[in-house]
Amino acid sequence: MAKRKVRRRARKILGEDPIALVWCELHKPIPAPPKEVHRAAGKGRLKSRHHWLVYAGAVVFFFLVVPYILLDKFVERLGAALNRERGWWRIGPKRRTREANANANADGGPADDTPPPDAPFDGDWSLTAGRLLLRWYSDSPSKTRLILLTRDHIHVAASPGRRLSPTAADDFRTVAEFPLSEARAEGDPNQPRGYATFKLRFSDGSWLELGHLTGPSDADHFLRTIST
Repeated sequence: MAKRKVRRRARKILGEDPIALVWCELHKPIPAPPKEVHRAAGKGRLKSRHHWLVYAGAVVFFFLVVPYILLDKFVERLGAALNRERGWWRIGPKRRTREANANANADGGPADDTPPPDAPFDGDWSLTAGRLLLRWYSDSPSKTRLILLTRDHIHVAASPGRRLSPTAADDFRTVAEFPLSEARAEGDPNQPRGYATFKLRFSDGSWLELGHLTGPSDADHFLRTIST
């Protein structure tokens, strides 16, 4: 559940208590817009800037994990050469599984291919949802947003920092505001927790899908509110 200071901050910037609120993220990555559209929008970022711990983790991965992977591959190849049966030693079962899948695909069998992810919006960059995406990371370097519902508006707020715990952020500000005549939130309260998503639908026909809802009680209350 959002911390008390989050709710105090929400009351301060809204002038009233929100009916429901939830921290969330884009359900899918922002696709690359046409170059001319991106240029006209100011060439804003389309990806988030990671927290410093992410970069620290990358350094650890490069200097510790990568050498181990290379050593493991060397041992695997050496074992295959010694045993004549490719992939029998070390991680042979995985190798045989990969080769079996490759042969099945070559013979026209079922392939283990997954389709590319769909866009997180309707696809029209000139409409409300598309314009909102084009400035998503200009409004905040974080991909996380706080959606607040009041009696007659939907507010989209963001923290200017890159926080690991958005439920405790108390420096967020409103980056977009829509009256209920121009936008509405839609979602199913019976979705599995952890996979729940909802959509912001705008009066021009565009929509934006959001997921990764933070705070089980906030998420449940939010989904119940928008479904009534």
